[in-house]
Amino acid sequence: MPELLFIYGTLHPDRAPADIAPTARLLKPFAQATIQARLYDLGPYPGVQLSDAPSDIVPGELFQLPDDTAVLTRLDDYEDFRPADLVNSLFLRQCTLATLEDGTQHPCWVYTYNHPVGAWRALR
Repeated sequence: MPELLFIYGTLHPDRAPADIAPTARLLKPFAQATIQARLYDLGPYPGVQLSDAPSDIVPGELFQLPDDTAVLTRLDDYEDFRPADLVNSLFLRQCTLATLEDGTQHPCWVYTYNHPVGAWRALR
């Protein structure tokens, strides 16, 4: 299980909404990184979908998850990720590889948008 979480949007401890900010502040900065994904403007928040296209690169930051499994559970709840009900989850927590500036890669979790993007505007 990855010990890192890739953050590209509102979960970042510096900009997390009040209802998840105390949990987000428990994450420890690890490094700037990118993932191979497509970023969408979903209105009130961004969302990514993993991609195989080499040009689909999303910048973000890796954070070390604390040993407390309740932190990941609270993040899952906030992102409406339901492990027992994947079809109806708003986001999925998926494992991917994050690439650091020096080219090294690290397995990490990332929350990906779980519905068709339709007319949502791609940002990257």
